[in-house]
Amino acid sequence: MDNDVYRHVNNVVYYSFFDTAVNEYMMRQGVLDLESSPVVCLVVDTGCQFFSPIAFPDAVHCGLRVAHLGNSSVRYEIGIFRNDDALAAAQGHFVHVACDRATLRPVAMPADLRRALGALQ
Repeated sequence: MDNDVYRHVNNVVYYSFFDTAVNEYMMRQGVLDLESSPVVCLVVDTGCQFFSPIAFPDAVHCGLRVAHLGNSSVRYEIGIFRNDDALAAAQGHFVHVACDRATLRPVAMPADLRRALGALQ
């Protein structure tokens, strides 16, 4: 995932940054077990705006907040920062829907997940 032929991190990698930031937060809060959580969150919408390039070996930092918390969905907004820059190199959004692991059908968000996400509002 280093530099592409244009000598910067390719745009698709930013979506990986989003996914990592969101899932790491949920794991650190103890509300996501990748192997056994009965409820999983599936991405239904995502987007990104790019402002300035990031290139290896830059350090990447992600800022994460919850913009909307519904019954079964959550919209995250994520800022991607290069090194110690005060301005974001990119910003995006990521919408998760809480789903039953077995059926992949939407379900109400579990209370512990809702509490953890509410802390980011």
